[in-house]
Amino acid sequence: MLAAGRGERMRPLTDDRPKPLLEVGGMALIDWHLHALARAGVREVIVNLAWQGARLREHVGDGARHGLSVVWSDEGAEALETGGGIHKALHFLGPGPFLVVNGDVWTDYPLDRLALPEGSHAHLVMVDNPPHHPRGDFALEGGRLTRGEARLTYAGIGAYHPALFVSCTAGKFPLAPLIDAAIAAGRATGEHHRGAWFDVGTPARLAELDARLRRGELPAPAWPAGGTMGP
Repeated sequence: MLAAGRGERMRPLTDDRPKPLLEVGGMALIDWHLHALARAGVREVIVNLAWQGARLREHVGDGARHGLSVVWSDEGAEALETGGGIHKALHFLGPGPFLVVNGDVWTDYPLDRLALPEGSHAHLVMVDNPPHHPRGDFALEGGRLTRGEARLTYAGIGAYHPALFVSCTAGKFPLAPLIDAAIAAGRATGEHHRGAWFDVGTPARLAELDARLRRGELPAPAWPAGGTMGP
């Protein structure tokens, strides 16, 4: 899980805490994700951290209360961006495919459905373009990602193969150029999620999501057996 960003647009809310600890519907964003991962049958989660990382560690602990085993990938004082953060954590992940979830989104996407198709190095969950990102990121054509005109927005949820990072070296770099290279090689796939999804990138969007959850307008599934809902 990617949770190392500074959250500049969320200031002052993120001056003393990382963005994944902001609450919606009475629960921290990161707990919603850990909840969903446990329900999907995931048992080990790697969480990267940088800004206010000690608070994340304190809140989540070893993951046992979520029915998970949480391992921390500490990036130090400055986050390594999406690509660099994943690359740093590869030694925890092993040689097979793995899932990545951004810590600053909220969705009802069923994570147990996410899988990497044969031959693909990146499989991205795509959603309809929100008002703040009208041009989208990538297009979908027959399950393949392209840079076509009818673009959708990357949901911050994907399945990846370590081979996507084979040419990378340690350091700070974005994920998007690696996706572009996979598209060019015919090794990038995706799917369109038409359910609920929020990019919690500003205080206003955080407040909107919180209000909708508290009004019961969005699904809030039960915690899996052996886990608990609260902090």
